[in-house]
Amino acid sequence: MAETGKNPILLDIPESFESERLLIRAPQWGDGAAVNEAIRESLDELKPWMPWAQQAPTVEESELNLREARLRYLERSDLRLQLISKSTGQFIGGSGLHRIDWQSRKFEIGYWVRTSCAGQGYITEAAKAIANFAATVLEANRIEIRCDAKNHRSARVAERLGFTLEGVLRDEAIGTDGMLRSTKVFSIVRGIEF
Repeated sequence: MAETGKNPILLDIPESFESERLLIRAPQWGDGAAVNEAIRESLDELKPWMPWAQQAPTVEESELNLREARLRYLERSDLRLQLISKSTGQFIGGSGLHRIDWQSRKFEIGYWVRTSCAGQGYITEAAKAIANFAATVLEANRIEIRCDAKNHRSARVAERLGFTLEGVLRDEAIGTDGMLRSTKVFSIVRGIEF
């Protein structure tokens, strides 16, 4: 990869990579319908944790959102990733590398899975592949996973992957219910965990 300080737009970042069961790729034009279907299927499970999932979007809104995500991927300001089943071609969920600091090479992995695919290990598999991608291809020095302190399923993903719980930021954000929420911060750091 490139030296620190180089404009991120000049970085050659692959459009896709794979895990055992998943094609993990950048958003593409036309992804909106498949993502919209998964959001609508999963709205009840997403509502407590995801501010963007408080109401069902239209297909057009989902397509617009994915096109904007595609542009952010190209400008390297946010690397949203689509999780696609290699065996069926079905959209399984969303993930990506967010809150990027290219100078320090810090990334945060976020994720969600459609309800019909929950509990099958897809998110753990995807987050492991994405962390490996960040560490090897993007030369990450620090990778974080942050989640609502009450989101135990999300926290278990970080724990299964060997991320260290650095702490809990108490009452630091307003949750989707309008109440103060605490955030768990997990990380892995180059030279210590990888």
